[in-house]
Amino acid sequence: MGYKNDKKDRYRGLRTLKSSNISRSFSQIKKDNRIALMPFLMAGDPDLETTARLLLQLQHCGADMIELGIPYSDPLADGPIIQLAASRALSSGTSPDKVFKMLSELKNDLSIPIILFTYSNPLINRGLEEFCLEASQAGVSGLVVPDLPLEEADKLSQIAKAKEIDLVLLVAPTTPNNRMKKIANTSMGFTYLVSVTGVTGERSSVSENVESLVTQLKKSSSSPIAVGFGISDAKHIQQVRKWGADGAIVGSALVKRIANASRGMEVEEACSFCRELRIATE
Repeated sequence: MGYKNDKKDRYRGLRTLKSSNISRSFSQIKKDNRIALMPFLMAGDPDLETTARLLLQLQHCGADMIELGIPYSDPLADGPIIQLAASRALSSGTSPDKVFKMLSELKNDLSIPIILFTYSNPLINRGLEEFCLEASQAGVSGLVVPDLPLEEADKLSQIAKAKEIDLVLLVAPTTPNNRMKKIANTSMGFTYLVSVTGVTGERSSVSENVESLVTQLKKSSSSPIAVGFGISDAKHIQQVRKWGADGAIVGSALVKRIANASRGMEVEEACSFCRELRIATE
């Protein structure tokens, strides 16, 4: 019983620190009466030079935050589109070191939060302290680790928060109610609501079950809710906004557009799509 109370006290302490970049962004977006547009990119697809240009231009074209994937050889939560993007990125020589170097060089030009998406193995291999330190020095504001269970989030969350990085946790449609509440109250910055059971990928519609999940999360925690996995177009963003979500994460649909663009036109294609999506957030 004492251990549980200690954990609650630690998380309460984390939340009473000064507001994070992500929290401040969500607060301002709420004042603007819209939801956050949060595109996902795979770092190094097709190369890191293009990724750097994409980050800067997506910021210019209306992205509120950007989720940046670090390519990994065994991406359990990723569907085929993002798996292929990771494979292309690895083939181009992308590594965590190179991603951190790129972000460090852009740090003074990026004013929106960058949220890294990675897996437990790369984190553990590098060392939690070292990874979070390098991420912080590179200007990273958030961290998503989809295969990190709630029971193991405590240590990483404290390390990350000490470096002014929010550890964002995921809730799935199959998550039991009690566990969902615990995740929402542990997640920092926002709660990542997975809209479907399974991996990432484009979908023709958003499950109506998402509405009840958003409602349930709103009752459980004051943390903003961003919906991802399957959010593929402007209509999907309008739908989750209507259901009360605070943000929409668009991954596979954007990654696919970048992959299908003519060489040299990746940034233009991505920005055109981003502008279209941004309108739907208002």
